[in-house]
Amino acid sequence: MIAPERLWVLTSEALRDTIIRQLPGIPKQQVIAEPLQRNTAPAIGLIAHVLASMDPDAVMGVFPADHVIGKVAAFQAVVRAALKSATAGHLTVVGIKPRWAETGYGYIEFPRGIATGAKPLPVRRFHEKPEIAKARRYLAAGNYYWNSGMFFWRARVLLDELRRHLPRTAAVLASLPAWGARDFFTHLKQAFPLCDNISIDYAVLEKAAKVSGIAAADFGWNDVGSWNAVYELMERDAAGNALANESVCLDARNNFVDARGKLVALVGVQNLIVVDTPDALLIADRSRAQQVGDVVKALEKRRRDDLL
Repeated sequence: MIAPERLWVLTSEALRDTIIRQLPGIPKQQVIAEPLQRNTAPAIGLIAHVLASMDPDAVMGVFPADHVIGKVAAFQAVVRAALKSATAGHLTVVGIKPRWAETGYGYIEFPRGIATGAKPLPVRRFHEKPEIAKARRYLAAGNYYWNSGMFFWRARVLLDELRRHLPRTAAVLASLPAWGARDFFTHLKQAFPLCDNISIDYAVLEKAAKVSGIAAADFGWNDVGSWNAVYELMERDAAGNALANESVCLDARNNFVDARGKLVALVGVQNLIVVDTPDALLIADRSRAQQVGDVVKALEKRRRDDLL
């Protein structure tokens, strides 16, 4: 749908060389390393500035790089509809019909009685990651969709919204020279750390007056953001167990096991995540897979950087 010369990647300095090797079709100057991680609002604003300096009418789509898309044709239909909406001047987001009561995703609230499809609809409200009881209500209601983190808009429209809702960051980005200037990266290194550290959802989408969304039909989406998401991608046996190595399962159902180099025996357990590495062992309920992030925070407080 989009030629490689029109693709851009924003990443960290540590990953830039690897990404350039992995994506030889994309011009290497279009793989940009952020001088400092400042969340998605400054990152997306930076690319909008670059594109708008090249083409005032540029329309952009934003795609997180850690997603798996299983049904390409269905996904392309959604992208075409979203780009058409963005070309008309709308801030457009993509919602994913929830398959379970997930607490690790934000939600998009559409009007009641909607049907899935590729037609843009008004977004009533964005909701942050919910507690499990609220996630179950969202699932039952039928008009709450997972926020995919995919966004479409004219670059100039996005920059206007940043000026309205995040003026300091907008001013920092506006101070950068046009893309292609010899001193672009010198200015970027000095200016970018001054941007607000905030997501595009908080900064713009939750405040913008009119946001459109596509309540997308299933296109095989998975963000691979938790061990439960990995479980959903793997082949499973007749009892629903996803096993990355040889295991013995006796009256065990719907478990995920990755403990390479050793036999794992599961007896009378269900809905577990078991991940074994040389220096750590994780055992968790699959429904609480997102709380693995809390373990990371606990280790940071203990200053156990050797385990992170």
